[in-house]
Amino acid sequence: MSPAHVRRDMRKHSRRTVELPVVVSDAANRVKAGIRFGAADVSVGGAFLASDLLFEVGEVLDVTIDVAARRRIVVRGRVVRVSRGTAEGEVPGMGIEFVDLSSADRTALESVLR
Repeated sequence: MSPAHVRRDMRKHSRRTVELPVVVSDAANRVKAGIRFGAADVSVGGAFLASDLLFEVGEVLDVTIDVAARRRIVVRGRVVRVSRGTAEGEVPGMGIEFVDLSSADRTALESVLR
């Protein structure tokens, strides 16, 4: 069994591949502007953001996800995994765990992921 397969089996929430506009900024406000991503895998527990621009494991981020024309989710997240894309077939990016998703935002995100 591959390490990637084992990691998926350990997830608390199932993920879905979606393209949603995501803006990330560091919670300490060291980065003056948000960084735009297209989310690759999203669940109510977190997201994997495909990118060559990476934060470090443990960094706390503010994550904004536009889930509909008039619905925006703002959540605090923590970088839990970084992939530099060095192994064959590995996509560069980072895994973000949502740490304070409100119940209303959770419901909105669940509706998009159905």
